[in-house]
Amino acid sequence: MWLWALLPICQAVFGTLGIWTVFAVSVSNGSVNLTEGFPYISECGSYNPQSCLFSQMCNICSVLALWIVIIRFQQVKDFGNHGKANIAGIILGFISSVGISIIGNFQQSVVKSIHLLGAFLAFFLGLAYFWVQLLLTYRAGRSQDRCWVGPVRAFCCSLCTLLVVLMVVLHNTGSPSGAAVCEWALVMLFFGLFGLFAAEFRHIDCLHLTIQKPSLGNASVVVNSFVVDAFKTENTQVQ
Repeated sequence: MWLWALLPICQAVFGTLGIWTVFAVSVSNGSVNLTEGFPYISECGSYNPQSCLFSQMCNICSVLALWIVIIRFQQVKDFGNHGKANIAGIILGFISSVGISIIGNFQQSVVKSIHLLGAFLAFFLGLAYFWVQLLLTYRAGRSQDRCWVGPVRAFCCSLCTLLVVLMVVLHNTGSPSGAAVCEWALVMLFFGLFGLFAAEFRHIDCLHLTIQKPSLGNASVVVNSFVVDAFKTENTQVQ
């Protein structure tokens, strides 16, 4: 089921194209002036018509992120590692996904306090989520890709942490352009971290993602047996 790998790739590609499209539209219609400094992402998406595009992009990215979080949670669980780290991961991932939606639907120019809350949830809790995933990379089942996925994820998480610190420091010291550059770089790395799940999702067996009650286990076996018998019968008839 390598098709599952397309999900994080779609998240990374769609999100990257989406925010840079918002940036291009805001620059082309004069909503932001690059001669006055480099704008924050939220500043680019605060004005019409790109605000509509920004909201829709954030909503779609929020849904895709939540989907990825759930699949990753179940994948780690299927590896037999259903501990506190995995539970913490899905909680952090769920909240940060909601934060993405809040950012898009509560523009900075309209409801700044709620917008900043969404930014905190998306950036800070999102970063915590990826650190948890780094831990689970080595705790979950062995994978042939772990030898390179782990170091790449560790490097990206470390760089994201550095960018978050720089963004906060630059913003509070009166350097908004520098803070905005850090924000853009941080978001690009986030999309890269989401895309990195493709290396692990390509090994997913779709049957392992089927969540059933224990009482349905026998019924599942009966159904599988029926399908196998039917397949054998069909092959016999063809022969």
